Amino acid sequence: MRPTTHSLHNEVADRLREHIFAGELSPGTFLDEVALCERLQISRTPLREALKVLTAEGLLRHEPRRGCFVNEVTEQDLDEIFPVIALLEGRCAYEAARHVSEADLQALAVLHERLQQHAQARQIPEYYAANYAIHEALIQLANNRWLAQVISDLRKILKLARLQSLQATGRIEQSLTEHLAVFAALKARDPEGAEAAMRTHLMRQRDALRDLARQHKSSLLA
Repeated sequence: MRPTTHSLHNEVADRLREHIFAGELSPGTFLDEVALCERLQISRTPLREALKVLTAEGLLRHEPRRGCFVNEVTEQDLDEIFPVIALLEGRCAYEAARHVSEADLQALAVLHERLQQHAQARQIPEYYAANYAIHEALIQLANNRWLAQVISDLRKILKLARLQSLQATGRIEQSLTEHLAVFAALKARDPEGAEAAMRTHLMRQRDALRDLARQHKSSLLA
């Protein structure tokens, strides 16, 4: 069966999203509709619908009479996004502490042991993967699809920025300590403590990114 127009434009959006996250379409890149149609072997209609989807997600920006460009995430964007996602993921941690079972805690213990091992070995890609799995587990435990949806949308923007906060000196150790504080609150079934610890974790990530940006700017001026 041939894909319907609706499913085709979603497929095209998925492919373009993958190219953006992989860095193959870097921030500021102009999306040439004619070239993309030829490359993807599709007509203009599903492509334009896909571009609308990615524009709504914030991954693209549309400029009248010019077309679509891959969005560029600024320091101001990060300053505005991090407090929001900290608030939302803090609420996830709050709900997770209310709902967590012994089986859930055992599964989270395994993830935290993995996180600690990667931190000690300074295995940054593996640490990121374990970190992501922990955040996802807490979102699942919160069991609130609206929270999950908004967090997912904001994460796409943060992923577009290709952030590397663990490159900051001492950040991987700090991040591990913050995660363990969240986990301790979960084990204590302390919703307020879990919420506060998660918000601290995410805001300190923003602080680390800000420090990295300042260091990079200083090195360029040196």
